[in-house]
Amino acid sequence: MPVHQFRRIGSLDVSVVGLGCNNFGRRLDVKATAKVVKAALDEGINFFDTADVYGGTASEEFLAKALGKRREKVIVATKFGMKVDDNRKGARPEYVKQACEDSLRRLRTDYIDLYQLHTPDKSVPIADTLGALDDLVQEGKVREIGCSNFTADQLHEADAAVQMGCARFVSVQNEYSLLHREPGKGVLAECAALNISFIPYFPLANGLLTGKYRKNQPLPQGSRITDGWHSELLTEENLDKVEQLIAFAESRGHTILELAFSWLLSREMVSSVIAGATSPEQARANANAAEWDLTEAELEQVNRIVPLHS
Repeated sequence: MPVHQFRRIGSLDVSVVGLGCNNFGRRLDVKATAKVVKAALDEGINFFDTADVYGGTASEEFLAKALGKRREKVIVATKFGMKVDDNRKGARPEYVKQACEDSLRRLRTDYIDLYQLHTPDKSVPIADTLGALDDLVQEGKVREIGCSNFTADQLHEADAAVQMGCARFVSVQNEYSLLHREPGKGVLAECAALNISFIPYFPLANGLLTGKYRKNQPLPQGSRITDGWHSELLTEENLDKVEQLIAFAESRGHTILELAFSWLLSREMVSSVIAGATSPEQARANANAAEWDLTEAELEQVNRIVPLHS
């Protein structure tokens, strides 16, 4: 069943499940990317989140080719600020504008729906970066601006630096999942206070919350964690929690995947849960994982399995 729920990020209407594009150009070639994007579109996903550094800048290009003439029917988010090379990094005003032009070219578009500062740059006053981003909004090259990997204090500082009538961050994209609940300690409250949307990345804890990593069972071959990505997550404590979460979900006729997405969307400030996919099947499963409307009693039970200090 296609995604039919939408929430707002500033002025943008986004599907509550989005597609993270970090696999494009890294694990997926052009043809495989096109298949994943088509599956996402067929399932009603309209929110595609990429970055200039993904796939060594190939992700934006692959996404553009996959979308083709459907570009104007979707919401494209990209990011700048992480190191592309020695000359392309950071948040200096002149680089912000260069990075935007580079992304526009790779995305084959004349506007970016959501342009996000990928990581704070402590060497540049946030007011200077915001000024450059506002210029891009005024020029029509960017519709909304956001940030990523910001603390509550950094969100507050950025909001205080916005000049009257200028563009402000409407979203923050940080890691958040049932197994990584750090945002619950301050960032979500700051989002509520400032009316900023929260976009969780790694919602499946790098695959731990898909159910494919089970206690006392062989690890699946070819997966991110098995290949060395975030292998530190495979602790006894985490695997114990996964088993409890699987039992909880299955006792209610759901999967742990559905629990992972639906739990995040029970948070009022969460606008869209973005997860990557390496196959059309994964894209379809993610799109259909957000239908469980958890009750207060169920949320309390989940909190007992994975307390806030997790």
